[in-house]
Amino acid sequence: MSGAGRHILILGGTTEARRLAAELAADPALRVTSSLAGRVAEPRLLPGQVRIGGFGGPEGLARWLREQQVDALIDATHPFAGTISFNAAQAAADVHVPLLAVRRPGWVATEGDHWHDVASLEGAAEALPALGERAFLTTGRMGLAAFAHLEHMWFLVRSVDAPEPPMPPRMETLLDRGPFTVEGERELLRRHAVDVLVTKDSGAAATAAKLVAAREAGVPVLVVRRPPVPQGVPEVAGPAEAVEWVRRLFPRSRPFP
Repeated sequence: MSGAGRHILILGGTTEARRLAAELAADPALRVTSSLAGRVAEPRLLPGQVRIGGFGGPEGLARWLREQQVDALIDATHPFAGTISFNAAQAAADVHVPLLAVRRPGWVATEGDHWHDVASLEGAAEALPALGERAFLTTGRMGLAAFAHLEHMWFLVRSVDAPEPPMPPRMETLLDRGPFTVEGERELLRRHAVDVLVTKDSGAAATAAKLVAAREAGVPVLVVRRPPVPQGVPEVAGPAEAVEWVRRLFPRSRPFP
């Protein structure tokens, strides 16, 4: 691959990862590959090359980095992706490839918010009955098993793809993908008589409108805190800073548009 330019591997199908791929792929001196976990049936298209599926742990990722002659690795995965960030840190260290993490800031409560922090989905399920009876669940389809035993509660579950059992018996599914508007979220809460919201602290602006709607309606919010991340990995808050990091690594690349 020596004649194909510097090879950048971007982990993640987040908004930040898509923007970063578009910025870097515009430079002909760079070869960009985006890796998606494959949890969404129809992921949005990305600039550059795309691979879908896991690597087989840190050893598999390290092997892929060597075989594909990756020059830099950028972890732009979802804040709740968890394991892949630790795999990336270990693989990058093993292969001696520069690693950067793009970690968007978390949400911050403001005046009028009624937030209750919990450490896990199981913690959210334990706290739910004391806060309401009709829950708007926006934590994704993968964690519904944690709420499956709450037979007396009703759930509005929003996800990109249809969920699979185990899941709560009293549930309505809304298949949708952000960004969402405050007006739309306000109408969802009203129409379904939602009295409690459950969300992960993803920090994404595209899905923050539900928090505004909940604040306006006086609806309490259970916020699942982010899992731990590897220590010692350089971090930036967004794609613009990540582009600057790549520029500093490879100064001979032409200026980005």
